[in-house]
Amino acid sequence: MKRFLLLLALFAWAFQAAAQQYGVVNISVCNLRRTADFDAEMVSQALLGTPVHILQMSTNGNPWPQVQTPDSYTGWVHYAAVTRMTEEEYHAWNAAPKVTVTALTDVVYDRPSRKGNVVSDVVGGDRLRLLGRRGSYWQVGFPDGRTGYLSRKSAQELNEWRKHLDTSPEAILNTARSMLGFPYIWAGMSPKGMDCSGFIRSVLFLHDIIIPRDSGPMSRVGVRIPHQADLQPGDLVFFGRWDGETPRVSHVGFYLGNGRFIHSLGLVQIRSLDPSAPDYDAFNAGRYLFGGSILPFINVHDGLNTTETNPYYNE
Repeated sequence: MKRFLLLLALFAWAFQAAAQQYGVVNISVCNLRRTADFDAEMVSQALLGTPVHILQMSTNGNPWPQVQTPDSYTGWVHYAAVTRMTEEEYHAWNAAPKVTVTALTDVVYDRPSRKGNVVSDVVGGDRLRLLGRRGSYWQVGFPDGRTGYLSRKSAQELNEWRKHLDTSPEAILNTARSMLGFPYIWAGMSPKGMDCSGFIRSVLFLHDIIIPRDSGPMSRVGVRIPHQADLQPGDLVFFGRWDGETPRVSHVGFYLGNGRFIHSLGLVQIRSLDPSAPDYDAFNAGRYLFGGSILPFINVHDGLNTTETNPYYNE
């Protein structure tokens, strides 16, 4: 009898897992790991409200989902970090009105007051379901059903935000500068800490732009700019080494103009490729490869899109 009940429970779990092949990130910043273990290397992160596909479930101890994010990155996440959903629930989440967090950090409270208890922290780029307004607060919902209140100064209604969104190089570089001094964290991709490509991704996502996660794939989208003299503010600058005629890209930053660039290495900082500049970066100047133009090719080239066009947000 015990054996039968165990088999029945396993069948029920497998049936539920098969029905829930979708999910939405449930915490402010979700760590993706190489294997289903807290000790495993972190390979990337995903933000609250990000829709994901669940590829499989680990059966080693707690059921960790292996997920794929809208930029096609895969990793294992703790089960509490992602709310698993049926296809219908996933569609309903995507279709629901939302707010997007525009402040770099803030807190959701259990009532419309900063004297309330904390429900969760949030970071720039997080998205929550819009349930209503209470004075100077949005009433918001989380993927797991929690609710709370977020200052309207820290978030905007998603569709209104898109209407007034500035995706010019100047606006994007201003966002990049707002993160000066933020710490470098390997595989980080949020204002809590970023690696080099995570910094690029975090800045662009605050302007609703999705590009590949890592510096190597980033260097293969858009249009390559071979000569430094042709770089324009807002272009990407890539660093690494040449293996014959093949570039081995290992670092990336935003070009600011006049030989200067902003990047995450130790912390987010501005340095120069000009040997006569006081902030000359001899190390990175020595491994400079080429530049890349991506902004004119958003929603034109494969791998460059927005949440309005990315299929994960529209399924």
